[in-house]
This record gives sequence, C-alpha cells and structure tokens, in this order.
Amino acid sequence: MALLKKWRDAAYSETANKGDLQRLWNQYFEDEKGIYAQLLKNPDEVVTGTVKELAEKYDVSIMTMTGFLDGINDSLKEQNPIEEMEEDTVVNLGFEKELLYKNMVAAGADWLYNLEEWEPIFDEEKRKELYKEQKSSTTIVKEDKIYPNDPCPCGSGKKYKKCCGRGK
Repeated sequence: MALLKKWRDAAYSETANKGDLQRLWNQYFEDEKGIYAQLLKNPDEVVTGTVKELAEKYDVSIMTMTGFLDGINDSLKEQNPIEEMEEDTVVNLGFEKELLYKNMVAAGADWLYNLEEWEPIFDEEKRKELYKEQKSSTTIVKEDKIYPNDPCPCGSGKKYKKCCGRGK
C-alpha cells in the first residue's frame, strides 16, 4: 500500500479513538514546525532524498514525513509523486517561498507562517502583504444589487428598468 494512503487512513480515521487522533496531530504539528524551521534556514537549498532518508534527516517517522510531503507538495517548484510514493522514492523539498507562505496562511497554520525563520526571508511588510493577498484571494465579494429605478450600469443615463433591465 502506498505511504500516502496509510498516512491518510491513520490521520483522518473515522474509527480511531479521538484522543489518539489528537495526540497524532499534536505530535505531527510539532514535528512539522521543526522541519520547516530547518528548511527555512536555507530557503534556496533544494533538499532531496528518499522518503526514508528525509525522515531520518529530520528525526521523524516515515508516516510523519509522508504527511509533511503531502502538506508541502502544492508549494513545491516540482511536485513529488505523492500518490504512489514508497520509502525508497526520491523526493525533493524545493519550495517556492511566497507560495509556501501563502499556503501556510490559507491553512490557518499560524504556528508555521509566524516562525521566526521567515524574518530573514521576508521583512514584516512583505509578510503582511502576502498575508493580505492570500486572505483577499478567498474573500467573496458580492456585487451590488441593481434595483429597477437605479441608473443603468451601461452608462446610458436611463433607469435600469427602461434599459438593460427590460425583460425582452
């Protein structure tokens, strides 16, 4: 069975004890934070290796590394074959900095986008800008409703009901 399926079956189990799941996620988030702290120290270095080698390098379990690879995949310059990856699959952690930051914001992972390791990469102004860009990209803006007696938005000067609002 591919590692990703094993990870997802464990991490998103419907039948697992809630306490066990919470412990799994608490440990995962702690490990994830540690991996990102190390990666962000050399943000331009593309770390590569097998899933097993990276798990050993960052001192985490194979399952934790699988979850990490699943989480970072959308932020990579070159995505990994996470669906069929096994322990000996060679993967890379070459991430796009802005995309990674925005994806952390989108995930609501404040423990990641607030890591002090971001400070030398982006100044506070840039981090705020990226944060706002990400937040506004998911905000739905409803257009103003046009009422029959409003001026027509086409610019004709007529009332909407006498112009574009006419039921033809």
